[in-house]
This record gives sequence, C-alpha cells and structure tokens, in this order.
Amino acid sequence: MHRDVERILFSEEEIRNAVVRIGKQITGDYKGKKPVVIGILKGSFVFMSDLIRETELDCELDFMIAKSYGNAAVSSGIVNIVKDIDMDIAGRDVIVVEDILDTARTLAAVKVHLLEKKPASVKICALLDKVTAVKASDLKADYKGFDIGNEFVVGYGLDYAERYRDLKYIGVLKREIYEH
Repeated sequence: MHRDVERILFSEEEIRNAVVRIGKQITGDYKGKKPVVIGILKGSFVFMSDLIRETELDCELDFMIAKSYGNAAVSSGIVNIVKDIDMDIAGRDVIVVEDILDTARTLAAVKVHLLEKKPASVKICALLDKVTAVKASDLKADYKGFDIGNEFVVGYGLDYAERYRDLKYIGVLKREIYEH
C-alpha cells in the first residue's frame, strides 16, 4: 500500500468484479446497437479502458475534459469544458463514463452540453458514487460500481494533484496529504 494511503477501500479484484458486472449490464442494454462511449478525462481513462473490453459491443470512443477541481481537494463550483468531443453524436446512443459522481455538478453540465448535440440517449456510468455528498442536481448514474461515503479517494485513475492514478486499487488518501 502506498505510504500516503490511509486504507484500501476497494481491492484490484473488487474493482475487476464491478467492471465485469457493469460491462455485462451495458452489453445487455445495448445489444444490436453501436453506442458512443465518451470518457471524461483524465480520471475515467483506466476504468473506461477496462470497461469497454468487458462489453461485447461495437462501440465508438471519444473523450472530453471537464474540470471543476483543478489541484484542490474540493470542487471550485465552476465547470469548464476544456476539450469537447470530436464526433457527431446526433441520433446516437451515448454512454458517458466518469470516475466518480460527487456533487454531480460536472456531469450535469456535461450532460446538458451533450444533449444540445441531439443524441438519441445519454446514460451515465460512474465507477464511484459519493452518496453522502450534497448533489448539485438530481443526476444519477445509470450504471455504477460502488457507493462510497465522504472520503477522498485515489487510485485506479483517480488522483489528487495528478498523483496516485497508477494505483491498482482505490484507497482513502491520508488527510494530512490534502489538508496542508
């Protein structure tokens, strides 16, 4: 375990099992369709990579960068779309993949932005849902891996100040690391 991690919340095996489960759900829901899977960078890249390999779909991929945290431990409250998708999604089924649903502010802004492009549908897939967080909207994940409490988590793509993304597990970051 990394010295900055207080404890492991989800092991590599637990994450793998959740990804397989979600992949099967998505495969069943989109059988015979060709959805566009849009990853919200940077946090979702590990999860999305594993997830698409667990689906049995002919899907297309794109990415967006939407930021509300910067290098802080709490959201700034302002969502900035830094990089938009490159493909036309009009009339297409879209699955947005995110690492964590916290306040839902970022994903709500992304969903509104994508709906302006007239897709057939937009569903949200989040690895983690911080159920104790005060949500900025009523947005809910259509697919999710785990519910978590109000803990600052890193690993498996999740970061603090661009660190810890490479951890194979999801762990709770020690408070002294982000409260200095």
